[in-house]
Amino acid sequence: MKKKILAALTAGILTTGLMTGGVFAADTEVKGDENLKGEVYAFIAASLSNSMEEIQKDFNELYPNVTIYYSADSSGTLQTQIEEGARCDLFFSAADKQMDALTEEKLTKEDTVVDLLENKVVLIKPKDGETKVTGFENITDAENMALAGEDVPVGQYSREIFNNLGIMDDVNEMEINECKNVTDVLAAVSEGSNEVGVVYATDAASVADKVETIAEAPADSLQTPVLYPVGLIEDKEASEDDTKAAEAFLDYVESDAAIKVFEYYGFTAYKAEDSKEDAEDSADSTEAEDSTDSTGSTSK
Repeated sequence: MKKKILAALTAGILTTGLMTGGVFAADTEVKGDENLKGEVYAFIAASLSNSMEEIQKDFNELYPNVTIYYSADSSGTLQTQIEEGARCDLFFSAADKQMDALTEEKLTKEDTVVDLLENKVVLIKPKDGETKVTGFENITDAENMALAGEDVPVGQYSREIFNNLGIMDDVNEMEINECKNVTDVLAAVSEGSNEVGVVYATDAASVADKVETIAEAPADSLQTPVLYPVGLIEDKEASEDDTKAAEAFLDYVESDAAIKVFEYYGFTAYKAEDSKEDAEDSADSTEAEDSTDSTGSTSK
């Protein structure tokens, strides 16, 4: 019971609303239901806070009797809380790693999990701040850096970039402000406490008046796509009404109206079927090449 209360208190900060007014009105093609009621405990990656606040407001225009409780933090922290029994109905992670782990532990409703969004990793500095750093390749020219911890998705992506660029050892020798999540990295750079920092493109865009983007991660430096999976969690404390409310909220998060909000905040909708088609096209092309002889004629 204490865990449930703590989750609600943590979420209460977000449910008061981070912003005034919505970006988009609720999707008129989605039929609301004033009779639907219940409580939904949603654990969301910190980088989703602004967009999910907008989506909650739009959702509640359609489902006014459903209460959404958000808990926003690093995906690794949220994963641990779920594993330890904190009440959660929906998990929206900033990486597949955390969602996959929960799925392996039979804590997700596996058939509901889907990769929904894609993001970019960028290097930032304070607005009008001075630095010799021009990109990830010479990040060690900075006197100090704000970097999310190794259990945080953006921290994991950052270290993958440094490893692939062959500069991880040099980075480890830097003065690093290790932050608990991407929000803290953004705050450290925004306030000028650190010369540079690594965040998501969406985070940098959210405080464009306080930080400047120096560069995106080099194309070949990050083999792992920055994907955001979402899905339902097995909640033994949920009533039948709560379960239906969580299902309706997930449906709305995946709707065209919600995708427009995510795109407004800088995310890109991830299209798994497009990737599959590209792979199939590539395979077909390879087969066609293999069936062509050295004279350019096609074998029968």
